[in-house]
Amino acid sequence: MTIATPSETTTPNTARVGGVGERKDYHALNAQLNLFAADGSIQFDKDHEAAEAYLNQQVIPNTKQFASVWERLEWLIENEYYEAEYLRAYDKDFVERLHEQADAFGHKFQTFLGAFKFFTSYALKTFDGSLFLENFEQRVVATALFLGQGDEELASKTVTEILSGRFQPATPTFLNAGKKQRGELVSCFLLRVEDNLESIGRSVNSALQLSKRGGGVALLLSNLREAGAPIKQVENQASGVVPVMKILEDSFSYANQLGARQGAGAAYLHAHHPDIMRFLDTKRENADEKIRIKTLSVGVVIPDVTFELAKQNKDMHLFSPYDVLRETGIPLSDQSITERYDEFVANPRIRKTTISAREFFKTLAELQFESGYPYVLFEDTVNRANPLEGHINMSNLCSEILQVNTASEYDAAIGYETIGHDISCNLGSLNIAQAMASPDFGATVEIAVRALTSVSDQTDIQAVPSIAEGNRASHAIGLGQMNLHGYLASQRIHYGSEEGIDFTDAYFRTVTYHALRASNQLAIDRGATFAGFEKSDYADGSYFDRYTAEEWVPETARVRELFAEAGVALPTVADWEQLRESIREHGIYNAYLQAVPPTGSISYVNNSTASIHPIASKIEIRKEGKLGRVYYPAPHMTNDNLEFFEDAYEIGAEKIIDTYAAATKHVDQGLSLTLFFKDEATTRDINRAQIYAWRKGIKTLYYIRLRQPALEGTEIEGCVSCAL
Repeated sequence: MTIATPSETTTPNTARVGGVGERKDYHALNAQLNLFAADGSIQFDKDHEAAEAYLNQQVIPNTKQFASVWERLEWLIENEYYEAEYLRAYDKDFVERLHEQADAFGHKFQTFLGAFKFFTSYALKTFDGSLFLENFEQRVVATALFLGQGDEELASKTVTEILSGRFQPATPTFLNAGKKQRGELVSCFLLRVEDNLESIGRSVNSALQLSKRGGGVALLLSNLREAGAPIKQVENQASGVVPVMKILEDSFSYANQLGARQGAGAAYLHAHHPDIMRFLDTKRENADEKIRIKTLSVGVVIPDVTFELAKQNKDMHLFSPYDVLRETGIPLSDQSITERYDEFVANPRIRKTTISAREFFKTLAELQFESGYPYVLFEDTVNRANPLEGHINMSNLCSEILQVNTASEYDAAIGYETIGHDISCNLGSLNIAQAMASPDFGATVEIAVRALTSVSDQTDIQAVPSIAEGNRASHAIGLGQMNLHGYLASQRIHYGSEEGIDFTDAYFRTVTYHALRASNQLAIDRGATFAGFEKSDYADGSYFDRYTAEEWVPETARVRELFAEAGVALPTVADWEQLRESIREHGIYNAYLQAVPPTGSISYVNNSTASIHPIASKIEIRKEGKLGRVYYPAPHMTNDNLEFFEDAYEIGAEKIIDTYAAATKHVDQGLSLTLFFKDEATTRDINRAQIYAWRKGIKTLYYIRLRQPALEGTEIEGCVSCAL
């Protein structure tokens, strides 16, 4: 059996004739989702037919068949598709029963794109790409067995949580778990770069090593001396951050994970670094090719003082990192510029230049208007919320990872003299709609925490010792969420409404309680905590003050009803107090527990609205390689509840920010927050949204998206995506 020939796959709109009568092509069926029926309704059934047709026409005929579970597994091991060790950790009968358990769920893809994404992006194929070697259930079982590492109960419960749709590991884990030829199971890496060539060289090598393993890599450049700074007391010698950015961009273009995941990187720079305007200029569309950065993402770290200076229409001072380190003994990135701003301004031994604070923010908005960049990290907001010792100075490629790092020191041969703590974080998300329907909400959260912790425990990237050391110390995970808009709409609640924000607050509060409880139990089970627990706000109990001050219930009757109907108990003050005492006595195992990523492919596979932001369109149009246009309906949308699926551009930035602010209070790391603007928006609108987000306690901003204006005369009669 073989995959369809190229001529068959590149002309998908042609109807085909089956054994009995005409058989419609799956692509043609999916396209009918974007055409109103005769009665004016959206043809959701056509997309269901498309998914079934895709499986029957493209997947089943091109799947290698085996007589039994173990015949298949032994063949996969023998031919180096699966690792043997994790399978041998279980009794053979249990492995067979787990496959039966998975099959009993009767899993069906809810959309064509969900099925297409799984089989093109996740399912194991023969090395020549001609045959599928896994279906969805088999990928889930392989993932669960790998994460269970011989623990039958964890493996079985992980299968249940994934196939029920309640929990979905992120792409690196779900793509790679159990495979012999694979990348790492970790999503995100963060590296700090120090002000010497040894650190720069080691960081470039580390970025290459991590990129080829399938991770997105962010690098902190705030400590590099600015262009024109002295080297060995010789003036005007340093080249600044831009040449390093060019090297990094080329590195990520070169290294990728066997073509399955392209290399991707980001660079973060502090707003008060003297190269900040050069850094931003690299993203201008008309920038000189010598400095223009096309594929490397960029992020800016902004402290409170920058906003205050702009408010007062004052200049902002930019401080030489070289001088700051020499004068204070502490790198620029590791201290609060807000707290030390006046001190640095007054110190004549710290070189400084000035720019207009308002011009700085104007430039930010202009670039975001042009390209969606830069990302923004609100430094003081992040650090006020940080429960651990140390200063958070950067984020990752998707702006949701917020952890403390420490510097490494190198010898002349770029070997480690001191191994610092760089950051890695593996991700997975709960489907809010399905989690609310769980028979045991707390157990769902606990299994997700244990599954993610297993990824951390099994990750040991020796090619980058600072990453391995940081992971060993922190056991950090990032439990995320998706499908907020889908769930709210299914309950006939408008996104960004009083009830929608109230639900978000209650839901994340409850997840936080159960995530901490699960990590506390892990600490008890293992007799271990993350390194530095004793210096954290968890250890002295102060973290819990916000939850024990007074009894809390949702403000709206509708949200109280939702939790009562679902049987999801909201934690009481007594619950929080009991948890606080257990944590003070036994600790928690994970230094970080939650991070809300943007979610992409896994949302399609899981049939969820992405992350916790609103949908961008009722019918999303995607271009999928040779297949061309593919249409995806908003999850949970029906012809009867369309009014609750207002898109992000119509909802507006403030309601999105309000929703994220409600969740942010309970998330120990960050949330990828994309803001959407209509095509008539101006840079002033973007500036206002930035200020509003900062005032509401948002930690980071991810992309800025502007709706592209419709071309006159392009609206097509009967087209769903044109009309809605």
